[in-house]
Amino acid sequence: MTTETKTRARPAAVILTPSAEARIAELMAGAPEGAIGVKLSTPRRGCSGLAYSVDYVTQEAAFDEKIVTPGGTFYIDGASVLYLVGSTMDWVEDDFTAGFVFNNPNAKGSCGCGESFTV
Repeated sequence: MTTETKTRARPAAVILTPSAEARIAELMAGAPEGAIGVKLSTPRRGCSGLAYSVDYVTQEAAFDEKIVTPGGTFYIDGASVLYLVGSTMDWVEDDFTAGFVFNNPNAKGSCGCGESFTV
């Protein structure tokens, strides 16, 4: 009698829309030398306490979440994952602004300008 262990792929902590994946590909196409991907983190900042920050990353950290997309690798800061689980990240452009937009079910509130959030 043998015991077979089945593992199920764990869903990504953050869902990237096709528009966000395309933007990551654009960023990686013009990335500085040594960049291995783009990383999302939630530093303490702003009126409400936490903010979204997207930056180039040059090396993997042990506890970062890693999402491989067709255009490049997307990392989520290990300390930020709990604040972001179940979120959707989109790239939105209009006549006046362009930027990543987050739909975060963990956010309990945000500041008036929308730059920071609380959990």
